[in-house]
Amino acid sequence: MRYAGMAALLLGSMLFAQQPDPRGRLEFDVASIRLSQPGGYQAMKANADGAGYTAGYVPVKLMISVMYRIPARQIKGGPSWLEDDRYDVEAKADKKYTMDDLDTMYRNLLADRFKLKFHIETKEGNAYVLTVDKGGSKMKVNDKPQDYEWPIQFSGIGVMNAVRVPMRFLCWNLGQFLSHDERPVVDMTGLTGYYDFKLTFLPPTIEPKVRDTLAQDVLDRPSLFEALRQQLGLKLTAQKGPVQYFVIDHVERPSEN
Repeated sequence: MRYAGMAALLLGSMLFAQQPDPRGRLEFDVASIRLSQPGGYQAMKANADGAGYTAGYVPVKLMISVMYRIPARQIKGGPSWLEDDRYDVEAKADKKYTMDDLDTMYRNLLADRFKLKFHIETKEGNAYVLTVDKGGSKMKVNDKPQDYEWPIQFSGIGVMNAVRVPMRFLCWNLGQFLSHDERPVVDMTGLTGYYDFKLTFLPPTIEPKVRDTLAQDVLDRPSLFEALRQQLGLKLTAQKGPVQYFVIDHVERPSEN
């Protein structure tokens, strides 16, 4: 694989949010941001009506990771409160928007209310490349209208239930499971649609005290790499390539309202 080709894909997936929109800058009509009460339940999702976004007990570093689809380990710089402080966000738009539009609004909210400024650094490093295996994709194409649900849900350890998932989102999610390898997952599948699937695997890192409680049928599951090939027709390959880092230049705590 050519270095330049992978670099273009990485930069394209990361910088999509910074391209000018012919409709003008997309912003929420109103947004409330408050420090969370201790012991809250962490959640972050678009509203079911497509006209807003809600987050609860979420650190800003996680917001950045979700909205820019970049593993937290590749976010560099910034104060410690980016991980320590938790926020509740209630943001409402003037009408129904697509998920991509709502994500753009949330990124603009980070820029406006948290004064987030950043730049991208690309260094050669280790990466995983996701491709379609020789037998072809086994995922089901989903052409249904957007329903604003979080695309990937889990029902137990290592059981991934996916509805209307684009490959960019799958790569970001796989990267969370492979964070110990410090390799981002790069999409080279060529698949541009939305897909439904169920993936059952033994997570690559499980704490010993948790592993000791698992049933034997769970321990006998295939690895993430094997499950992707067997169940989805996808292949992960370790390669050298450009790894992106999201470097924070400036960020501020927001004023509550």
